[in-house]
Amino acid sequence: MESALVYDWLVTMGGGEKTLAAIYEVFPSPIYTLLQRKVWVAQSPFKEAEIHTSFLQNLPFSDQYYRQLLPLFPRAIGQFDLSAYPVVISVSHAVARGVRVHPDQLHLCYCYTPMRYAWDLMEQYLEGMAPLKRMLAQKILLKMRAWDAASVSNVDHFIAISAFVAERIRRIYGREADVIYPPVDTDQIAMGERKEDFYLTVSRMVPYKRIDLIVESFAHTPERKLVVIGEGPEMARIRAKAGPNVEFLGHQKDAVVYDYMRRARGFIFAAEEDFGIVVLEAQAAGTPVIAFGRGGALETVVDGQTGLFFSEQSPKSLLEALERFERMEFDPNLARAQALRFSRERFKQEFRQLIENQYESRHSSRR
Repeated sequence: MESALVYDWLVTMGGGEKTLAAIYEVFPSPIYTLLQRKVWVAQSPFKEAEIHTSFLQNLPFSDQYYRQLLPLFPRAIGQFDLSAYPVVISVSHAVARGVRVHPDQLHLCYCYTPMRYAWDLMEQYLEGMAPLKRMLAQKILLKMRAWDAASVSNVDHFIAISAFVAERIRRIYGREADVIYPPVDTDQIAMGERKEDFYLTVSRMVPYKRIDLIVESFAHTPERKLVVIGEGPEMARIRAKAGPNVEFLGHQKDAVVYDYMRRARGFIFAAEEDFGIVVLEAQAAGTPVIAFGRGGALETVVDGQTGLFFSEQSPKSLLEALERFERMEFDPNLARAQALRFSRERFKQEFRQLIENQYESRHSSRR
């Protein structure tokens, strides 16, 4: 079964890239992507991959400022010629699934989410912009929304990363989707039973992750320590909200992240996330999670056993949850057991089976 993989961009290692790496192990195919950060790719699981990039790769500093190139994404993803591949697997949180295919090809999309900034989170991305900049950005995002909706017919079958995303696909695109939960590298994460007196959060510094909310909350509780791992465009704004009890470590290798996860008293997650692999990584380390009770976290955290939820994205709600958390006891073994349900091998087996079933079903119907 000759196939091609399509991904939005390859610039850093996050949950999406870890999932793509698992898919690449199952289907070691050429990867088509808007652009790549070559220094990072050379040390990544894709260093041996055949990678094809769009014209965006040739623009100066595009691997640093690619988000500013959003209006060019539809044109760039549409330039790829994939006609030689009977099967196209797009792995998409932005525009990858908008790749052009012809009717004889089978196009399956593993959808991390419909494009966040064009749909549910548009107002959050526009928040705080100057009026003229906001008007221009809104015009661009509405244009992206129209393109996104028009390109749905390119996809033969959707696979969602969670029931939460499957519902969004149904609501936004009017399409049904199977659910296959992303993989968690549980084999790479050792469990820690002895916890230290600090809380941890790990994330890219982008608006919807709500690291600002976590940092602001800890400014109101100076007796508690927070460690923040990650980097991104929101870093300066978030640092400005921090008190002396918040430590920023920037980007760290997985080994460092997992070490902090093992030792942390609790892991804090404030986003309405589509799935949230990092939540399960923390549980694999035996660390309970304090999570916003919306989105994918409802499918990965067992309330009262492997963590607990707070109901509003506000400092008051998070601080109340911390008070409750500190009056409870959590068994690291239960957290670990929950994470093991989402193992990498389980994902690879389910993903291979679904793709092969779709391929066989297509050919059987034609015969």
